[in-house]
Amino acid sequence: MSKAFTRENDAEEPELERPLSALPPGAVNYMTADGAERLRQELVRLVETERPRLAAKSESAEASQKLALIDQRIYRLEQSLQSAQVITPPKGPAPSVTFGATVTVRGPEGSEVFKIVGVDEVDHEHGLISWLSPVARALMSARVGQQVRFKYPCGEEQLEVISIAYE
Repeated sequence: MSKAFTRENDAEEPELERPLSALPPGAVNYMTADGAERLRQELVRLVETERPRLAAKSESAEASQKLALIDQRIYRLEQSLQSAQVITPPKGPAPSVTFGATVTVRGPEGSEVFKIVGVDEVDHEHGLISWLSPVARALMSARVGQQVRFKYPCGEEQLEVISIAYE
């Protein structure tokens, strides 16, 4: 077999891929203060605990792969935090929906609660949705009692804004 088709060193770590941002080009990386703090805590945990633990076991191929994934996540967290523009929610009564709002809506399936957050904070299981999502875009500037429509790939839905809060 030609040497061109073999690796010099099979123990080499895989080259890290740098994931592209989920933000569209030119978009601002808005983030809530809580979201920024969660990302900072994750970064500290990875750098101070997880990475050193795996680095000690890096002789195994599995540990090397996990280490590469942790390095990718560390890089992504650093980039996200460096580019973040932390938004402070408004004080006092909530006249309309803006970034950082927790919004209770009623739709055909019943009531749901969404918090509008940055793209790096999204957690659908906990109701954290990106400010770029179709639902969040439809809710922006809506007031309590207002009906909003939004389109998604399978159709259209109408929601009524029940409450708006800022934590």
